[in-house]
Amino acid sequence: MIWLQTVLLLLIAAFGAGVVATHESRNQVLVLTAFGMLLSLEFFAAGAPDVALAEIVVGGVALPALIMLALARTEGRHR
Repeated sequence: MIWLQTVLLLLIAAFGAGVVATHESRNQVLVLTAFGMLLSLEFFAAGAPDVALAEIVVGGVALPALIMLALARTEGRHR
């Protein structure tokens, strides 16, 4: 189980850097969603399934949806 958590933490670090390094807004939201899913897997592997479910809802569904909605509204105003 330690190796799984180690691999997940390395992936979380890589995707966290990917969120910062991505310049296109829509691509950044996709990487952020994957980052949230990896965090939920880490929480589940650490023995906190309730926190993992909350992270799936917030980091995998609600936050990306709100950001994409905001991007769609602001891009519509610039045209």
